[in-house]
Amino acid sequence: MLFFEFRRLILLRRFIFKAFAGVNSELEKWKQIASNSPDYELKKQALASLTNKKFHCQGGSVFAIWAKNYQAELIKAIVALQTISDYLDNLCDRAGIFDEEAFRQLHKAFIDALTPEADISNDYYAKYPFYSDGGYLKSLVKTCQEVLRFLPSYKLVQGMVLRLGQYYCNLQATKHIEFENRQKRLKSWLKPLLSEIDNDLYWWELAAATGSTLGIFVLMALAAWEDLNEIEIKKVYEAYFPWIGGLHILLDYYIDQQEDKEGGDLNFVAYYNNDFEAGERLKLFLKKSLEKANNLIDPSFHLLIVQGLPALYFSDSKLASQYKVYAWKDVLLNAGPYSRNLYRLCKALRKIKII
Repeated sequence: MLFFEFRRLILLRRFIFKAFAGVNSELEKWKQIASNSPDYELKKQALASLTNKKFHCQGGSVFAIWAKNYQAELIKAIVALQTISDYLDNLCDRAGIFDEEAFRQLHKAFIDALTPEADISNDYYAKYPFYSDGGYLKSLVKTCQEVLRFLPSYKLVQGMVLRLGQYYCNLQATKHIEFENRQKRLKSWLKPLLSEIDNDLYWWELAAATGSTLGIFVLMALAAWEDLNEIEIKKVYEAYFPWIGGLHILLDYYIDQQEDKEGGDLNFVAYYNNDFEAGERLKLFLKKSLEKANNLIDPSFHLLIVQGLPALYFSDSKLASQYKVYAWKDVLLNAGPYSRNLYRLCKALRKIKII
């Protein structure tokens, strides 16, 4: 038990003092490149994603410091991939465009980034009204490819990585179409997938799970190991999809409910009947995630991820702006004393603007 706690402390220290510095360095580099975009709208959305969604890259970088080797390289790849995700999310969500084909074409960049052998001559903006980014998006793709090509075991995890990548891209392309068509299209896509994975999930819970990049990041980190076991890879995949990834995105939507309601945006937590039901389902995802994490290789790391998620999201100031939301306290209680300590740490880090 003492070793377990010591291991988590070491990981946490590396995360805050090593990974954050690496992320900041990478983001500054991408801001310089994005600033050279000739198109004002693309420049605006690129810089907005780099500034306003920095914590996504910070969170993803925890997987880099878990890897046995290639930690600096993994920070580069994770920041590049997460930046692609955040940038394309802005292009689909913030530019007043609802063209599904344009969204699918844009997200070919995400899949190419995960495919080291892919030719990046693709015109990702071919169906989008703005297109002159000065090479920004292709540079992000190339950076991710170069790192993944270098990792010793990427071929072993690539199939699962691409499966999660396709799920993610399908969600992004579908959930940003005209509001009146989104639910019907999402349910049609997810219905057969539900029967394969877990019929006890609601369709919007599975949708949330497809929207998480954590499963991709953990598999990228595993690719840095040279002694991978395929059974262990599968166990990691099934822990993160749908459970840990689902918990991740449901928590994100939980604190965004008021903001999304005011903006007319789709919010998966809003499909629950009330806050009590949302809390009960979050506790189910938490319980399943803790069980799965406890049975993985190096459980101390995966438990840090699971218990860190409620701490990170519930420490966000956006939680205070939600209307009649109380269930989060019970969820945090169920996450255990370690999660509550992380919650206090996150509050402190937010106060001094580290996250």
